[in-house]
Amino acid sequence: MSEEPSVFQALAQLVRDHGPTAAITALIGGALALAASVTRKACTSEALLARLDRELAGERARDERQRTEDREADAARLERIETDLRAVRDLLFEAFQRGRAD
Repeated sequence: MSEEPSVFQALAQLVRDHGPTAAITALIGGALALAASVTRKACTSEALLARLDRELAGERARDERQRTEDREADAARLERIETDLRAVRDLLFEAFQRGRAD
């Protein structure tokens, strides 16, 4: 009658028989997992940088449009001020001319 090995004995025999193969497989699998993780992080970082660059370009474009609108509004306001000053100058000149003619 042959005795069956215990579970621990069978497990120990399995590790002895397949230990180097399992270690090499785990090493290769671990290296592939590490490479995939690094690649994923690198690609994610590149995508994040690209998205940030697009957002920054959009912000710059919005700022430039706002500055252009502000410059146009300032130019229009200055034109109105100059027109008002000319009108006041003309009125004063007319009043001065009338005062001298009397």
